[in-house]
Amino acid sequence: MPVGTQATVKGLTPSHLADELDARIVLANTYHLYIRPGHVTVKRLGGLHRFMNWHRAILTDSGGFQVFSLNDLRRITEDGVKFQSHLDGSPHMFTPESVVDIQLALGSDIAMVLDECIGYPTTWQEAKASTDRTLRWARRSFDHYGRQGSSATALFPIVQGGVYGDLRRANAEQLLDLDADGYAVGGLSVGEPREASLEMAEITTSLLPPDRPRYVMGVGLPEELAEYVARGVDMVDCVLPSRNARHGKLFTSGGAFSIKNAQFKDDAGPVDPACSCYTCRNFSRAYLRHLFLAGEQLFVTLATLHNLRRYLDIMREMRDAIINKAFPSYLTCVRTPAAPVRDAAG
Repeated sequence: MPVGTQATVKGLTPSHLADELDARIVLANTYHLYIRPGHVTVKRLGGLHRFMNWHRAILTDSGGFQVFSLNDLRRITEDGVKFQSHLDGSPHMFTPESVVDIQLALGSDIAMVLDECIGYPTTWQEAKASTDRTLRWARRSFDHYGRQGSSATALFPIVQGGVYGDLRRANAEQLLDLDADGYAVGGLSVGEPREASLEMAEITTSLLPPDRPRYVMGVGLPEELAEYVARGVDMVDCVLPSRNARHGKLFTSGGAFSIKNAQFKDDAGPVDPACSCYTCRNFSRAYLRHLFLAGEQLFVTLATLHNLRRYLDIMREMRDAIINKAFPSYLTCVRTPAAPVRDAAG
């Protein structure tokens, strides 16, 4: 899922996303939209789809990760999390119930429960207390969601547990009682080693219903996507393709490189000869380097188009391989040396 934090994927129009990239779903951020322009305003203007003129699917995260990243500006209680706006310092509170209400007002297709995202490293005792709270919040979220009678928005609980397999297993098994439309795996890509992230994903997805979407939040590099899918993951999101694009890092079928390098000054070739995106069809590496060094906004658009196309092409390749029962061969071709799968899914 391309990340459109503030109801926009930076540098791109909805037409770019739909017509050029054929993105089927984007992610928007509950915290940022709550702070500005406000979910009440978005609802009054017809909901998030109309507000951003995006007529395909939207997933909103709970805003929990952003709130917990505020550090000194937030305080966790059993009721929820009190925090100050990063914009003006004004006080606010997210509860499991209010976060459901905010997302229903936004009108997203998939919403997330409020969870407590812990960092890395943390002790088992700290992770246990946090995971237990996440479970209680998830149950409150689903109780409130059930009372709202909404069938247009699916609600996903989030499995937490840090890098402790026993906590992940217990949390996943307890959340199964909610009989949700899908399940998310949170608390990864927060500084833990890649091997630990893959292990926690594998442990968790093996316990989640295979007929429901299994979503790992916030991953990963292009070479990691197949490893998560091999462990039973169906959905991922990540800011890496768009954020790296803005800083001049481009992902290609032959690896990543920085366009600002002097070797591309007179390079008339495309970013990736194997790519058929708009950028690669029409512009040279030399031109992109010029735009980047000149600080031209067009660079952001062209680079983001290419990087997102690379990510979405990888996902399409994997879907085709699975449909054609060729995913094991695909995985062998793309696998990096660091990631054995003990019990690969699919």
